[in-house]
Amino acid sequence: MTLSFTKMNGAGNDFVMLDNRSLATSLSREQIARLCDRHRGIGADGLLCVEPAEGKGDFKMRYYNADGGEAEMCGNGARCFGRFVNRLLHDELSFVQFETQAGLISAEFEEEQVRINMSAPHSLKMAQELLVAGTTLTVHSINTGVPHAVVFVSDLESVPVREWGAGLRYHEAFAPKGTNANFVQVLGLDSIAIRTYERGVEDETLACGTGMVACALIHHELTGVPGPVAVKVKGGDTLRVGFEEPAPHEYSNVTLLGPADFVFTGSVEV
Repeated sequence: MTLSFTKMNGAGNDFVMLDNRSLATSLSREQIARLCDRHRGIGADGLLCVEPAEGKGDFKMRYYNADGGEAEMCGNGARCFGRFVNRLLHDELSFVQFETQAGLISAEFEEEQVRINMSAPHSLKMAQELLVAGTTLTVHSINTGVPHAVVFVSDLESVPVREWGAGLRYHEAFAPKGTNANFVQVLGLDSIAIRTYERGVEDETLACGTGMVACALIHHELTGVPGPVAVKVKGGDTLRVGFEEPAPHEYSNVTLLGPADFVFTGSVEV
C-alpha cells in the first residue's frame, strides 16, 4: 500500500499527518512505528490522522505515539492537526473544532501560528516526594489531556533527562499507564524553560504541548503568577500558555499559542 502524507512540526515536535477522512486507511501498531522510525521510515515523534467527526466536532483527531500506541492527546500535534485540516480545506477556515480522546479541542489561526483551546486539566497533585534513579525528587503532577509529572530544577542543562524521565515515566506512583516527565527552570516570574521526556517516544523530545501547559499551570500553583506564561522548549521556540482559574486549583479556557509548520509532502510504501 502506498500512502500520501504530510510532514509537519510544532516547535520541533514532528509528526506524520494523514488525511483519512474516507476511513480507507487502517494501520497496525507495527506499521505506525515503522513510519515514525527515523532510520527505516519517515521519522517522527508521532502520527496524526484526520477522520470524520462522531459527535460535536468538525473532525476527529487520532494521535499515535512513535511506538505505534494510540494516545489521548498531543498539544503540538493538535496545533499541527488544526493547520493541516485548514490546508485540506484550502485555508478557508479561521476556526475549527475536533474531537480527541481527551475531549473537544478548538484551533484558531493567526497567520502561521495556531492557538488551541485545551480540554480542562484534572488530577492535580502537588509535592510528592519520590525516589527516582537514586535521587529523591519533589514531583508535581497534572493531567492536561495526558498525564504529566513536573520537577523544578535550578540548572536545566545539567538534568539527566533520559535517566530521571524514564524513572518517572515507569514509577509506581503513575502506574499502570505511566506519565510524561517534565523538568522546569524558572527564567522569570512569567517565563519558564522546560525539557520533556515523552511516554511512547521513550526519549526527550524538542517540545511537548501538553507538557508546556502542565508546567505553566504548576508554575502558577507555586507562584500565583497570572497567565499567559511564556514557555521556552528544547527546540528553541517560546510558546505562550493562557488560562483562567475560576476556583482554586481548577482551570478553564486553557490555551496554547505557537507555531505549526509544514515541512514536506510525499508518498511512502507501507
